[in-house]
Amino acid sequence: MKDSTPVLLAGLKRLEYRGYDSAGVAIMNGRGVETRKAAGKIARLEAVIDLDPPHGSLGIGHTRWATHGPPNTINAHPHLSQDGTIAVVHNGIIENATALKAGLEARGFVFRSDTDSEVLAHLVEAAYAGNLEAAVIEALRQVEGTYGIAVISSNEKDKLVAARKGSPLLIGLGDGEYYVASDASAILAHTREVVYLDDGDIAVITREGYKVLDLDSIARDKPVSRIEWDLQQIERGGYPHFMLKEIFEQPISVENTMRGRLILEEGFSKLGGLNISKEDLLKIDNIIITACGTSWHSALIGEMMIEELCRIPVEVEYASEFRYRNPIVTPTTLCIVISQSGETADTLAAMREAKRRGARTLGIVNVVGSTIAREDDGGIYVHAGAEIGVASTKAFTSQVIALALFTLKLARLRDLSVERGREIAQALANLPEQIQSILDRAPEIEALAEEFKRASNFLYLGRGYNFPAALEGALKLKEISYIHAEGYPAAEMKHGPIALIDEMMPVVCIAPHDSVFEKIVSNIQEVKARKGKIIAITTRDEPSLAGKLDYEFRIPETIDLLTPVLATIPLQLLAYYIAVMRGCNVDQPRNLAKSVTVE
Repeated sequence: MKDSTPVLLAGLKRLEYRGYDSAGVAIMNGRGVETRKAAGKIARLEAVIDLDPPHGSLGIGHTRWATHGPPNTINAHPHLSQDGTIAVVHNGIIENATALKAGLEARGFVFRSDTDSEVLAHLVEAAYAGNLEAAVIEALRQVEGTYGIAVISSNEKDKLVAARKGSPLLIGLGDGEYYVASDASAILAHTREVVYLDDGDIAVITREGYKVLDLDSIARDKPVSRIEWDLQQIERGGYPHFMLKEIFEQPISVENTMRGRLILEEGFSKLGGLNISKEDLLKIDNIIITACGTSWHSALIGEMMIEELCRIPVEVEYASEFRYRNPIVTPTTLCIVISQSGETADTLAAMREAKRRGARTLGIVNVVGSTIAREDDGGIYVHAGAEIGVASTKAFTSQVIALALFTLKLARLRDLSVERGREIAQALANLPEQIQSILDRAPEIEALAEEFKRASNFLYLGRGYNFPAALEGALKLKEISYIHAEGYPAAEMKHGPIALIDEMMPVVCIAPHDSVFEKIVSNIQEVKARKGKIIAITTRDEPSLAGKLDYEFRIPETIDLLTPVLATIPLQLLAYYIAVMRGCNVDQPRNLAKSVTVE
């Protein structure tokens, strides 16, 4: 039998990209539960383990992203019960932890950490009467909040119990071996056969096999799925960082999003996963798009596409706010939810609220088998491939392409002409080559980054379709270089932000030759009059810009609605190179997590 310690460490390393601040393992060593924990990177945990390695064929491990209490060794997972027989790892938030802790302390339980997760270990101990899964079920009945947990007990040395509510979890089926993970990448070296757990599932795993129960201890049948991607997709492949690799993968990822879906001669798109008839699609009279972060920026572009070409009102909502107000949702509302991971807690909750109110839901996700993909009414996989860098790049451009494909389909079903449809389809087909032409000139952006690596603030301006691109450019710089940056509609600059502009302020202006080009030229003049440093993303030589630009980078011309895809590429590279020059951890920026599964 395999020693579980190196398997756990390798799995935790695969999950480093998701963001964390401490890590630990608990191993069933034949006598009892033995733990090793450390604050900081996995390398620190490895050093602790190397000094005194625990051995055993059953174990659990976790990388923690702090919610309750600072990142230190005491607060790192796993957490032990008071008698030391039970170990728990937990992803999520126990919302009633304070009340549960008070009740447990009144019964004599002593807490060692500041975390909400330790409550679970004591609850399981309090409920334990010889059967671990029964104790876990009893503990979870008292819990309000979200969790993906794994529990072991020295009283049952060959059993692992896992449970899920609002936090992803799957079982990997190996050759006489079983694995539990929050992300398939952690176990891909061992198996491709997985069982995805749903909310309310309790998995009981022993050497003889596994079973899945509900909170009433009733068995549930679960299908076995196969993971189709491989380890090569989650390796750096010679690049210094995952983020740079993923930026350079965009010609392929964009092409993959379109593959088999774009029908050039008909100016149409084929989207087989929508699960909605042409008749029902045409009944949709309003659309809500809900997302977070980078996905919210792609939603803004989708809003403009759909309203321009389909003439249907669209509202873009922050997923974190959607369910806390009283949105207008009807049976003819389509709710599009966008999430790279398909596990974003706020977005998942927003989708469930929209469904509860009677809307039809459509998910745009990258991860096959994710919770949103399983719970939506229909969806579009973006097929961007595994994205490891915390700051999303290729998933963003693929999301915009997915929205364009959906818009093209819906617009053509309504009244968009075949000629206009062909124009859009051909422009989409041209994008991979155009993106590659920008990437081939990456050294120009690297030289530009050298000029501005010491800046303290940036302003990003865009109009129309390129306002969301300005937001996205600013977000990338903030996320990975820690430079303060803001994105604005260019015309809004004079309503406040213009007060910030002086000779020390770099201003990135997205100024392609589109329908609002003349307007943004005026905004550039306003910046120049106040001595701002202008970095312009343009498409052609323009006399009206002569003498007004400090730095210029030209991108290929395309139709207005696809310009943000091309404009985003140099902005991603600018953020990347500045962050590297400042010595930042590009792939794992501080305080951020790749898949945000807490509210």
